[in-house]
Amino acid sequence: MGCDGGTIPKRHELVKGPKKVEKVDKNAELAAKWKYCALSQEKLRLPIVACELGRLYNKDAIIEYLLDKSAERPNVEAVTHIRGIKDIKELNLTDNPEWEGERRNAKGDRYEDIHCSMFICPVVGLEMNGKHRFCYLQTCGCVFSDRALKEVKTEICHK
Repeated sequence: MGCDGGTIPKRHELVKGPKKVEKVDKNAELAAKWKYCALSQEKLRLPIVACELGRLYNKDAIIEYLLDKSAERPNVEAVTHIRGIKDIKELNLTDNPEWEGERRNAKGDRYEDIHCSMFICPVVGLEMNGKHRFCYLQTCGCVFSDRALKEVKTEICHK
């Protein structure tokens, strides 16, 4: 079965090349940005706030951070630009009727779509899952997809 004197190993069998760097799945990374708080890494739950950089946070996590900045937290660099409650905006989100959330069967016997989102665009109906660009209006906090804002060119809120 080899190594009995009759085989001659090739160079690629003897020399190991450099280890390949593991690449992060971009789809999973985008889905995580839209489903988890950037500060506490917990699942997003209402009320949800956003900063001017577009990162999503749980409002209670931001308030705890602002009240006690001395506490050691793992993702403090994600919120160093937030100095007060005026730097964030509470978002008005539209619920996705197709999202089952915690109601679904958690047995693991069916396909779970990571791109199914809790919220959608109220104008176009696109899911807010990281595949499409979304933005919020600074005046009212309503969230829309870029596609909806390009189609309906007004300066007022679409709701």
